[in-house]
Amino acid sequence: MSEAPFEPSDSFTHGHTSQQSDDLIAAIDLGSNSFHMVVAQEFQGEIRTLEKRGQKVQLAAGLDAQNHLSEEAQQRGLDCLREFAQRVQGMNPERVSVLATNALRAARNRQEFIVRAEEILGYPIEVIAGREEARLIYLGVSHTLADDQGKRLVVDIGGGSTEFIIGSKFEPKALESLHMGCVSFTQRFFIDGLITESHFREAVNAAKQELQNIESAYKKLGWKNVVGSSGTIRAAEQAVVENGWSNEGLTRDGLSKLRQRLLQFHHVDDVDLPGVKPERAQVFVGGLAILTAIFETFDVEVMTYSDGALREGALWDLVGRSTHEDVRNRVVQSLMERFYVDDAQAERVKDTALLLFKQVKKDWQLSGSWKHWLAWAAQLHEIGLSIAHAGFHKHGAYLLRYSDLLGFTRQGQATLGFLVRSHRRRYPLEEMAVLSATQRDTVLKLSLLLRLAVLLNHSRGAHPVPTPQIQLGEHSIHLELPEGWLEQHPLTARDLTSEVDYFNDIDWQLSFS
Repeated sequence: MSEAPFEPSDSFTHGHTSQQSDDLIAAIDLGSNSFHMVVAQEFQGEIRTLEKRGQKVQLAAGLDAQNHLSEEAQQRGLDCLREFAQRVQGMNPERVSVLATNALRAARNRQEFIVRAEEILGYPIEVIAGREEARLIYLGVSHTLADDQGKRLVVDIGGGSTEFIIGSKFEPKALESLHMGCVSFTQRFFIDGLITESHFREAVNAAKQELQNIESAYKKLGWKNVVGSSGTIRAAEQAVVENGWSNEGLTRDGLSKLRQRLLQFHHVDDVDLPGVKPERAQVFVGGLAILTAIFETFDVEVMTYSDGALREGALWDLVGRSTHEDVRNRVVQSLMERFYVDDAQAERVKDTALLLFKQVKKDWQLSGSWKHWLAWAAQLHEIGLSIAHAGFHKHGAYLLRYSDLLGFTRQGQATLGFLVRSHRRRYPLEEMAVLSATQRDTVLKLSLLLRLAVLLNHSRGAHPVPTPQIQLGEHSIHLELPEGWLEQHPLTARDLTSEVDYFNDIDWQLSFS
């Protein structure tokens, strides 16, 4: 199960007083089957788990044929989050990661649930893409395993999706997320909860069909051992061990015997297996069908279980960011190289934007983490030029919104996309709808700074650019430049004059002297 945490908006930041110690970190995983929370303490580069909680919510079971999340399913999730909220209350918002996976990726009315859930939790909820979910799972699993040599295949069967990662030590080499999970497969193939051999084989074949998308590439990469994480695999391993079919790990023979035993039950409500909790039993048959297909497709002889998963990966991702090991910086650099961005111009625009940010940070009450988003947008604002000059800001925005960018959540990518889209020409206010309502005002302000930084560096390094002094009013910005500078640079003066009209279009005022 599993884009990494997005920095909180000011509406969240100022709502907390950091009553709890700043060495505390927390991750909440809004999975398709269960919601999980882990609270830990960061100590000398390590993580000490203080508390773990999990609750079956079965969010995916509340999706109808039109992918509309039912009110009943939403209430189950909200009730769980009310309990979680009590534990994380007062924590530093930049040390809390709340991630939503496949069920909310699929739900067309997800924003309705997210608004209600954020009001309860007091922290922003980020919907992450499947490959980002896979990256975080691998990060969580690898921190629980010995630092051995060779590649490993990591599998995580969630409620609505299953993630597959091949990696070595802490570095993933291949990341994929397939649309099959224990909840969705139980609903799809075991209608009305009835368990039959033919239904089970049909589910296995459907999972094998999904696996064809990655089978060839993954077998070509190869691996030394196989590791599983999350509920289905944990329950299967415990059942096999407790029945005496294996001493340790989930073996092919043990899985076969578990399957035979499961098929003796006629209904999911009847499932009673050692090691399989009652709340897991109702969706276990769908998960076991997927697991069987994985063993058969990838010729797995034994799979070991790891207690690390998405939420542990999210914690380590937070720790990495605090120690300057932010995967998002690597992704931005890679995009710049891939799309032949002019590094020197990107750096000039970034430097100017951050100097402007420093001047307005206090008055606009911007948390320091927002400077990263402004910097990344400055570095990537010309990414669309590799496609075409005409409308390159639109091309760049599309690339940033719809590419798989590891470390970024969907909301984060929408923010980057909007900043790049709005850095020139008319403001696309209608496109702000893709942004979280609590963050729109802040993102709009960042876009103003980026526009000014781009405009001031229009000459692309032909002459030094001074940093103007900013005077702020309510919805107004006044730039004060060195005496005589605009007269010596009439093109910039003309650009600033044109920019006044663009500001007016969004009910802001720009002046300069």
